[in-house]
Amino acid sequence: MRRSLTVSERLDPSRRITLLAAGLVVVLVGLLLAFISWNGIQLFTASHVPIAEVLSATWAPDAGAATSFGILPFILGTISVMAVAAIIAAPLSIGLAIFMAEVAPPWARAITRPAMEIFVGIPSVVYGWLGITILVPFLRENGSGLGFTVGFSWFAGSLVLALMILPTISSIAYDALLAIPADLRSASLALGTTRWQTILHILLPAGATALTTAVVLGMMRAAGEALAVQMVIGNRPVIPTSLTQPMTTLTSQITLDMGNTVSGEPWNEALWTMGLVLLVMSLGFVALVRVLGRRRVVGA
Repeated sequence: MRRSLTVSERLDPSRRITLLAAGLVVVLVGLLLAFISWNGIQLFTASHVPIAEVLSATWAPDAGAATSFGILPFILGTISVMAVAAIIAAPLSIGLAIFMAEVAPPWARAITRPAMEIFVGIPSVVYGWLGITILVPFLRENGSGLGFTVGFSWFAGSLVLALMILPTISSIAYDALLAIPADLRSASLALGTTRWQTILHILLPAGATALTTAVVLGMMRAAGEALAVQMVIGNRPVIPTSLTQPMTTLTSQITLDMGNTVSGEPWNEALWTMGLVLLVMSLGFVALVRVLGRRRVVGA
């Protein structure tokens, strides 16, 4: 009679190592989420700051008796900068992906693909430095009639972010277009359509879910970016009302104030609450990407 294998005998060394690595990552992620969540709620549980005050528009953490921890300007600023950056970057990125996947000859693709990868590797501080050196003075000197009085503005932050997320969206969109079965192209061209009609009526609808996922992933990167945006956005804690005016975001305010606070004081706890809000936004993006991915699998 053949002896059944024990659990330790079924798990060879390579499988044990991969299982250990996966378990360690899960534990680390769980601890990280728990740590941020615990510190993020201390402003409410330990310092007893009401939710209505946190959701107000007044940010005055060191105003004595008039202290207020309203983070609404930072939440709206983050969403606003991210949305405008996506509006600017999405059509450019998808257009670049279509060019590389469907139009460009091999020699042009051999140039544009490495160039796009170089864009991904440029540090964010370089983007911010370019923005504060070229973009902000340009807006101040040439856009004063439009309202760019100081150059530092919502639009400057969105433009820098759009440049940063452009290669991310392009790369994912390019892979999505390549994954579309070649039979669809051949069948469309066999019916007498032109290349552009095939792209417009066949490829873009077939890859719509994947292209949307690429834009969402780009927005995820935009939401978490801090340094480059902080250098050009003006860092004024007000609710954004115009593309030409300075404002700030959650990440920018955290990096500005983190050196001015002491652990355990309400000001420090408010920064952790901002971090918790960013975490919730990231989890929302992850959930959206998974929903889109499931729709793509079902529709395949």
